[in-house]
Amino acid sequence: MSTTAAPPSQEGGFTRRDFLRRLGYAAAVTVAAGGLGLWRHDAQGPVVQSPKKVLSGLGDFSLPNFRGEAGKMAIAEGLDRAQTVGRGLEALGGMGAFIQAGDSVLIKVNAAFATPPALGATTHPELLAAVAKLCFQAGASQVLVTDNPINDPLTCFRISGLEAAAKQVGAQLILPRPALFQPVSLPTGRLLQQWPTLAGVFTGVSKVILLSPVKDHQRAGASMTLKNIYGFLGGRRNIFHQDINGIITELALLLKPTLCILDGTVAMVTNGPTGGSLSDLKETGAMVIATDPVAADAVGVEILGRRLDDIPYIRMAAAAGAGLADYERLKPVVIPAK
Repeated sequence: MSTTAAPPSQEGGFTRRDFLRRLGYAAAVTVAAGGLGLWRHDAQGPVVQSPKKVLSGLGDFSLPNFRGEAGKMAIAEGLDRAQTVGRGLEALGGMGAFIQAGDSVLIKVNAAFATPPALGATTHPELLAAVAKLCFQAGASQVLVTDNPINDPLTCFRISGLEAAAKQVGAQLILPRPALFQPVSLPTGRLLQQWPTLAGVFTGVSKVILLSPVKDHQRAGASMTLKNIYGFLGGRRNIFHQDINGIITELALLLKPTLCILDGTVAMVTNGPTGGSLSDLKETGAMVIATDPVAADAVGVEILGRRLDDIPYIRMAAAAGAGLADYERLKPVVIPAK
């Protein structure tokens, strides 16, 4: 896969200087809106307000014929997100191999920060629109989009462009609210005991897709597919940063998704997970489509130019039975850029 290309000198037909000027304006808007969001958003996050049944996890949405070493993976190269994800899915039988007529699909994005998409800290809206559209074309009855961001949720979804992308293709945005949270006690968990999770968004859902950017992370080393599941947690989840590898390992057991799409079109290689500058980004031109979230992240490590030893939670998640750290065992289909 290509991981060495330099950042583009132009964006959308105008000069880099024009782009930086516009980005500076967007950043100013982000700071203002983000400040408002922090004022409105309780840092504790939504909590369970009344006693509810304690869940043992968020569900297994994987397809039986794609579990374990029978899992599927494609690595598509290119810079156009919609085209690249489409080509990668086509190599695995198309979206119809995962989504069938009548499915209710939940797409979990990374909308953690109130930053514009050009900064790479969140799922790119172009990718969300493309994937949601493919789900509808495969016969999905509805497509839901959610996350529990760090800052004010509505502000994050708006500034990241994800709200507009969902609306554009007819997907329904679900913002976190207290009634949607339910406690989980992971049977084998040490950390996730009686912990509030965004379980209510799964009501009636038959398939789950994780859309995650490839990013550096100050504490975890990398933020990719497994770290994206962190966005289903409520409460004062920042306490888990004291054992970041332990919590991500438990997150790998909390949910089994149908499909994972890891966007390495442009990777945040430094100052993650928030970044804030174009200098934090590198054009890496890769899109990973996989049924195994651990294997997807193992590819993401290479996109970041690192080794598995640099990201302990990947091998820990594999040892816990959440997937394969040796992604080559899935015999990934590699689709070169056109």
